[in-house]
Amino acid sequence: MFQIDLTSRKPIYEQVMDRFKQLIIKEVLKADEKIPSVRELAKELTINPNTIQKSYRELERQGYLYSVKGRGNFVCGKIRKVDEEKLNKLKKQIQNSLSELIYMGMEKEELIELIEATYVSIKGGNDND
Repeated sequence: MFQIDLTSRKPIYEQVMDRFKQLIIKEVLKADEKIPSVRELAKELTINPNTIQKSYRELERQGYLYSVKGRGNFVCGKIRKVDEEKLNKLKKQIQNSLSELIYMGMEKEELIELIEATYVSIKGGNDND
């Protein structure tokens, strides 16, 4: 499914979380799809099961996953709980990046094209198709 960079400064549980988020956002993992059990993934990645459990718990807290007792963990259709603090932080990052692009001479039309291209690459099409 994915690999872990053991030389990275980023904690392993965050790497696992980030990879799952990418797979969910790009819809490689579909809504209500079962993900590997903690033991399966820990064995596949050869890391401690507690690390995987920590990732799954945090992904569930953030609304990317939900668990069913005795059945496992599944992908949420849409993020159920929005982390307002994280949402505001991401918006601020985008505003800072846009400000820098504008300062560097990028025109409004180019910015809009960039946003639309990014949306299409993630969502796989646009509303006019």
